[in-house]
Amino acid sequence: MKNLKKIGFATAVIFSILASSVSASAATHTVKSGDTFWNLGMKYGVSVLKLKEVNNRTSDIIHPGEQLEIPESVSAQDKELLARIVHAESKGEPYAGKVAVATVVLNRVDSPEFPDTIKDVIYEKTPGGSYAFSPVADGSINQPADEESKRAVDEAITFRGQGNGSLFFFNPDKSSHPFMMSREVTTVIGNHRFAK
Repeated sequence: MKNLKKIGFATAVIFSILASSVSASAATHTVKSGDTFWNLGMKYGVSVLKLKEVNNRTSDIIHPGEQLEIPESVSAQDKELLARIVHAESKGEPYAGKVAVATVVLNRVDSPEFPDTIKDVIYEKTPGGSYAFSPVADGSINQPADEESKRAVDEAITFRGQGNGSLFFFNPDKSSHPFMMSREVTTVIGNHRFAK
C-alpha cells in the first residue's frame, strides 16, 4: 500500500512538472502599437482564426500592452515542404494562385477526408497508386522554393480557415479527369481551377 502511495505521489509530481513546463513554454506576445492579428499571424506563422480563438477574441481590436497567447505554429520543415510544392505546382501562375495552392494543402490537412499532416497530404497516393501531386512523382518537389512561394505559404497559413474550402486544383488545359471536372469550382486563378 505504501508503494502504491509513493507511485501515485511520484506520478502526480511528474504530471505537475509536465503541465507547468508546457504552460511555461507557451509563447506569448506583448502587443505593440501597430500590431494586428494579421501581422502577428504572419510573424509567428499561425492562422488569424486560431490566434483569435486561443485568446477568446471575436473582434480584430487589440491594444498595446495586452498579452496574447501564440498558438503552435507550422514547423519550419513543413513550411519548406509546402513552399516547394507550391513552387513546383504554380510556376508561372499569379501570386494569388500560389497562395491558393498552399491553401488547398492546408484545407486538406484540416479535412477529415485527407491525411492530418502537411507531409502526409503532399505525399499521399490516390486509390490508383499515383501521387496526388504530380511534382512528387516527377521529382520537381525536390527543387528549392523561390521567395514568392515562401511568402505565399506564410500568407496561406495566416489566412487558414477563411477561404472557400477548396480541396482540389487543376489546369483544365492539361487535365480533363471526370472526377476533377465534376467538382464544384470555387474560383479560377490564372490557369488553375480551384474546387471542392
